[in-house]
Amino acid sequence: MGVSFLKKFFGRQGKAEEIKIVSRNPVGKFRVEQSLNVLGKEMLIGEVEGIMYPGYKVKGESVAIIREIQRDRKKVDFAVDGDRVALVLEGKTNAKKGDVLEVYQS
Repeated sequence: MGVSFLKKFFGRQGKAEEIKIVSRNPVGKFRVEQSLNVLGKEMLIGEVEGIMYPGYKVKGESVAIIREIQRDRKKVDFAVDGDRVALVLEGKTNAKKGDVLEVYQS
């Protein structure tokens, strides 16, 4: 029962883990039409090129995980080429209208 226990219990919070991309080739692209901030979560509305699933990662200025995909305000399991969807992200990409984000598998 030394100092290490006390550090774990009372220690400072560590830095938030940085999200990394493991796959080398993007599986698709996402063309941003609108960027919103809903209850502290970044939400991007736009058109899909390729295929997307929740859990995939989007890369803009920074990387964020796709938490949820919505089409016509209903949650869907995936999005394919040509779909106009909203992506609820875990993290921030700071994307703006007209940006094209790359989509990677997790």
